[in-house]
Amino acid sequence: MKKVAISQSNYIPWRGYFDLINSVDEFILYDDMQYTRRDWRNRNKIKTSQGVKWLTVPVQVKGKFEQKIKDTLLDGHDWQQTHFKTLQQFYKSSQYFDEVLELLSPLYCDNTYTSLSHMNFSFLAKVCQYLNINTKITHSMDYQLVEGKSERLVSICQQSGANEYISGPSAKNYMDTELFQASNISVTWFDYSGYISYPQLWGAFVSEVSILDLLFNCGPTSSNYLSKNNVTEPLGLRGGVV
Repeated sequence: MKKVAISQSNYIPWRGYFDLINSVDEFILYDDMQYTRRDWRNRNKIKTSQGVKWLTVPVQVKGKFEQKIKDTLLDGHDWQQTHFKTLQQFYKSSQYFDEVLELLSPLYCDNTYTSLSHMNFSFLAKVCQYLNINTKITHSMDYQLVEGKSERLVSICQQSGANEYISGPSAKNYMDTELFQASNISVTWFDYSGYISYPQLWGAFVSEVSILDLLFNCGPTSSNYLSKNNVTEPLGLRGGVV
């Protein structure tokens, strides 16, 4: 059985995104989809002493935003140093600050990005490496694409040799599961609920923040908080703060 998930690339996404990657044999970045403004493609949240803060990568948008993610270009490079300094400012007291900063430094300081897709992939690949996630990551542009939302997903699954498609629950609103069944591909809805809390800076625990928050605070033990199915919650952590 081969499990596949297909999803748009995000900028430094939350741990649920990496849990999904880790749950499949191949994770396909669906950047042939339209770029959406004020979404997760080019921004994410971190915790700070002033509350949750957005880190946004500026992009060039044409017309009425009718462009694909893979065709979206970044607007300058100043954001790289800004984001890097912001992470240094608010995570300098975290337990694994030095280790994770060393991981991120080449991404923010040594690389110059022009494409949103390429930038997102660079961060995803580096974080997966740190978390020992060995899932194969490919791109939708590597496949022959057909028309129709569900038809295209089925076709990608067939071309990749998938027997099972793992999908986020929001797709229930539009996905035709009968097309998958007709192609002998089972559909499983991924459950993003039930993640346990971990030691975190700056007040009450917030789950929906970038994976970088988890890495800075938990370092090599981050994988223990990645999946809700194989972790045992340490005493005193639920709802707790550090």
